[in-house]
Amino acid sequence: MNLSRTNIVLAVLLVAVVLLAAAVRVDHSQPNVEFLPEMKRSPAAGAYSASTVFPNGRTLQPPVAGTIARGELPLYYSATKEDAERAGEEILNPYTVESPVSTEETDTTENEQPGGEPNVSDQPSVPDHVQRLQASVQRGAGVYNVSCVSCHGPSGAGDGPVAKRGFPPPPPLTTGKSAQMKDGQLFHILTYGQGSMAPMAAQLSRDRRWDVINYVRSLQQGAAESTPPLADAPTEPPVATLEPSIEPSATEEGAP
Repeated sequence: MNLSRTNIVLAVLLVAVVLLAAAVRVDHSQPNVEFLPEMKRSPAAGAYSASTVFPNGRTLQPPVAGTIARGELPLYYSATKEDAERAGEEILNPYTVESPVSTEETDTTENEQPGGEPNVSDQPSVPDHVQRLQASVQRGAGVYNVSCVSCHGPSGAGDGPVAKRGFPPPPPLTTGKSAQMKDGQLFHILTYGQGSMAPMAAQLSRDRRWDVINYVRSLQQGAAESTPPLADAPTEPPVATLEPSIEPSATEEGAP
């Protein structure tokens, strides 16, 4: 008896739910009821729009003093010749610093074939820092051909299209003072500019500036290898020697 009453109650509830669902009509063109809409919708102001919240009336606030951008380290130098020379002593090229190599002695007999020859697969490969430098030079060639070749020319001789059309040519990159500058000084010049050269920090990231420097070093190396060596100057002056004359002297001509 109790089971039948339970079934009747469940049946009545089911019919009520069906009738209620059929009676309610949903208008899909209207949004549903929102609870706590201020947590769902956060009005965002434009970066350069006015603001009534901050005292200066601007939405975009300046960074806090001493803020360092992500991935950037500050350079505490000024655009002067003295600071350029100081940068040459303090800033090191991250691509030319060799990685530490273990000096522990290893047993090479395990890597030898039965004939006594070492396995080819166990031969030392190119060090990582050399591979990084080679990749940097390749990237630097592309950056140089886009950002530098117009003034400095394809070989760094200062014969780019800009110089050929009347603009004062820059000094050659492969000889003279440029070849004697340290990497840090070249990095300072690329960052802050020098003379007629504008700073390139806004156009080139730090990594790309180092790539350009490494490529310029490769141009300098190629120019040095193609230059014939000068003949060695004599270290001692030649010693004058008196040789007997083949012509008779005046006394010999008059002798009987």
